[in-house]
Amino acid sequence: MGQNTILVTGGAGYIGSHVVKQLTTRRENVVVLDNLTTGFADAVVGGELVVGDTGDRKLVAELIEKYQIDTVMHFAAHTIVPESVADPLKYYRNNTTNSRTLLECCQAAGVEHFVFSSTAAVYGIPPEGIADENSPTQPINPYGTSKLMTEWMLRDLCQASPMRHAVLRYFNVAGSDPEGVIGQSTERATLLVKVACEAAVGHRTHVSIFGTDYDTADGTGIRDYIHVDDLAAAHIDALDYLRRGGESTTLNCGYGHGYSVREVLDMVERVNGAPLVIKEEPRRAGDPPVLIANAKRIRETLGWQPRHDDLEAIVRTSLAWERHLAEIRNAPAEAQAGG
Repeated sequence: MGQNTILVTGGAGYIGSHVVKQLTTRRENVVVLDNLTTGFADAVVGGELVVGDTGDRKLVAELIEKYQIDTVMHFAAHTIVPESVADPLKYYRNNTTNSRTLLECCQAAGVEHFVFSSTAAVYGIPPEGIADENSPTQPINPYGTSKLMTEWMLRDLCQASPMRHAVLRYFNVAGSDPEGVIGQSTERATLLVKVACEAAVGHRTHVSIFGTDYDTADGTGIRDYIHVDDLAAAHIDALDYLRRGGESTTLNCGYGHGYSVREVLDMVERVNGAPLVIKEEPRRAGDPPVLIANAKRIRETLGWQPRHDDLEAIVRTSLAWERHLAEIRNAPAEAQAGG
């Protein structure tokens, strides 16, 4: 494959696969490493897929050497907050320990650039509901802590070596590829837009609102929803920034404004043309009333220009993908098998 090959860990997952699609559209050389526990081989629409684990030191070292990897984009992680509370060591093993192994291999091979998939969960509950990159990092669950620990390792390694990094802290990722080639196929997903669209196509019996008594206009939580296609573009911009010699940086990925849970559900009903079955439930522990990105730095640093900053566009692409998955589920078995 030659020089300038990018290793994408977790590239068969929701966000990683959208990044791989954009990378290969640009004719970048891409190798995807994914153990397929939550990812899907058919979501990898370009590059070469290697089935394996990020914590497999021998395999990672061999891949970096074989393909002369100069950039790593690291998505491989567990991401379910309630699960991280119930099984914290699972998250520290996969999200933190395996990241350390990956970083050690990168250091040994002289990898130049590292783009890390982080999360707004590192902020915990910001006092005013808005977080910028200098806000205190006070995660309130093992998921957020496991990601923050990797940020720290990456920061310290880049200070001690020539490697430079871009840490991207995602807010609420939603939507699917506007071309309909790939989407979010995660089983038992917990992201609101995905859950609501599953309910819209009959894959779930209902959608729950967790907390209707927040100090917000309609009593439900407000989040900054970012379209996955714009988030993927931010990774491409981060890659170009590092290649130009940009200094290590940490950037929020969001639009800088939010929608309430009820506003999202209203939009799903409008786009789908039918009401949802909605159940009101008590608040979940640790859910902030409002969580919105101050996202000025990413625009200034990378020149990032989102193209899908529109709730209707987010919902339309999500719903189109859920209808596609519903067609596959409802197809006769012989058709699914290609018979």
